[in-house]
Amino acid sequence: MSQKHNLKHIGIIMDGNRRWAKNHGLPAMEGHRRGYGKMKKVVQWCVDRNIGILTVYAFSSENWNRSKKEVGYLMDLFRQVLSRDISEISKQGVRIRIIGQKEKLAPDIQKMIEEAENKTRKNKKLLFNIAISYGGRPDILQAVKKIIKHGIPSDKITEKLISENLWTRGIADPDLIIRTSGEYRLSNFLTWQSAYSELIFVKKHWPAFSESDFDRVIEEYNKRQRRFGK
Repeated sequence: MSQKHNLKHIGIIMDGNRRWAKNHGLPAMEGHRRGYGKMKKVVQWCVDRNIGILTVYAFSSENWNRSKKEVGYLMDLFRQVLSRDISEISKQGVRIRIIGQKEKLAPDIQKMIEEAENKTRKNKKLLFNIAISYGGRPDILQAVKKIIKHGIPSDKITEKLISENLWTRGIADPDLIIRTSGEYRLSNFLTWQSAYSELIFVKKHWPAFSESDFDRVIEEYNKRQRRFGK
């Protein structure tokens, strides 16, 4: 499937897994499992529509404060996508890149990340950024620290330089950010990069987000005029 749009990069805040599960009388973990399955479908929807970059907010820097049981389950889902599902994803022509505080992840997950990124690095159809242990403010903070470490004088620090030191370096800023579950905030997602992104909020919880919902969001995006202050 191909659609007329100028979307190069979509960011998604995949919100509402636990609320979806509660509404259906299911445990929270089942909501995360369904949400994970939906994430894989969205990857294919982006490939089908020739969207070059997808960035999903999979686990925020604040999510470490959740229960050990829930965090452990989410980490196991990441292990699944980075090991069992990596071949399927690679066959779609998808390149995986993990952004965030990778040093906070378990050593085996860090190793899986390295292997997954290496295995898919030549794929061209879609760059799939998974934000794990990610926060927009920590992203900016580590960029500033990196710049200071390199001894760059203040009069040489530019917006371009900061962008080049973010975890998303080399990637175009998102044209569109979608948040599901009826919340109207970005919650520390791509704080620097979202300065001129179009924002669309969807009431449905993430596991209920459908392909037709995805197309409606693209249709809404196509109606908007992006002036960039002009």
